[in-house]
Amino acid sequence: MNLKGRLTVLSFLQFFVWGAWLITIATYFFSNNMGTGAQFGAIFSTLAISSLIMPALTGIIADKWMNAERLYGLLHILYGAVLLYVPQVKDAGTLYYVILVAMLFYMPTISLSNSISYTLLKQNNYDVVKVFPPIRVWGTIGFIVAMWMTNLTGSKANANQFIIGGVAAILLGIYSFTLPKCPPQRSIAKDASIIEQLGLNAFRLFAKYKMALFFIFSMFLGAALQLTNMYGDTFLDDFRKVPEYGPESFVVKYSTIIMSISQISETVFILTIPFFLKKFGIKKVMLFSMIAWVLRFGLFAYGNPADGLWMIILSCIVYGMAFDFFNISGSLFVETTTDSSIRSSAQGLFMMMTNGVGAFLGSKISGYVIDKYFTVNGADKDWQNIWLAFAAYALVVAVLFAVLFKHKHNPDVIEKVTH
Repeated sequence: MNLKGRLTVLSFLQFFVWGAWLITIATYFFSNNMGTGAQFGAIFSTLAISSLIMPALTGIIADKWMNAERLYGLLHILYGAVLLYVPQVKDAGTLYYVILVAMLFYMPTISLSNSISYTLLKQNNYDVVKVFPPIRVWGTIGFIVAMWMTNLTGSKANANQFIIGGVAAILLGIYSFTLPKCPPQRSIAKDASIIEQLGLNAFRLFAKYKMALFFIFSMFLGAALQLTNMYGDTFLDDFRKVPEYGPESFVVKYSTIIMSISQISETVFILTIPFFLKKFGIKKVMLFSMIAWVLRFGLFAYGNPADGLWMIILSCIVYGMAFDFFNISGSLFVETTTDSSIRSSAQGLFMMMTNGVGAFLGSKISGYVIDKYFTVNGADKDWQNIWLAFAAYALVVAVLFAVLFKHKHNPDVIEKVTH
């Protein structure tokens, strides 16, 4: 198999081992009465905590001391071993710490997989900008395939989802040891301070009004992303409790497959981004994303497995715009408005505000709010009002962004960056 083929396998498995359980862990948690919404929110917040801590630390290790592919393989083997232990856990308190350890091992592998691909493609004289995106698309396909496997094997409400992910992660870890070597680049100066090594010098961007505003809205959108990852599948699965639909409803039986339409939509919308950016500019594309979040939540509020099925499906399609348009246009905004000396750190700060701080707050606050205001009879959730509250949140963010964030569209800059 040639290098592109090998990196495609790497990308596929990188997200397969996550997709096997990420969307269905809520269904598993609540179906087995493991705890409250607040406890589940805390468990899901481990993704954010890990995103804040680990990528910078493992980046330093890969830069200075250890081959990236070996570090990557070791992290996946450890991650897989922890997932295989999850079926032994029976309470929310223990599950929190187990998932936290799993995420500490997994989250840094996302950036490491990119680094490995970039390094090997450059070593073999490939055009990274042209060759990498088709490889990365297979990561989304891997996530989708894992969701389908979890659903079709009847594993969305039991611990087998973690076994699927764990076995695949260990195989991926072993596979990564067979990749060409990616030795430490030692790109960090020996006399660099710990602040420079961790990329914290980018925090001075908060002193600029426009950048500070951008990062704050990145945090708000990061919180919105967590909401459907956390609750989408269990929302659809809960229709089993409604007599007119029941457990044999297509939506209930294949809830994870329906949710995978969201990931399929991502692969389509990502292809439209150069057109939208060139025509409308970064600010409007980010605003389109926020409006799409309003539609994502609002359509879920009124959707059902019968005459409202089209709303559920349309909500999943809209997700592609909601997710891609902000993440990619936001990344391009950072690329075009920051100094080259801190650009990588600024990109890391963007990811930290979305996948770290925003995701943490979204997980914790949503769990508390659902428990306090939208849970009836001690367990049943008022899903319509939950989604309407989330839609209202996204609408407020969109209006504030439209009013407060000022950015002039320059088609020439977009043309230069996207080609």
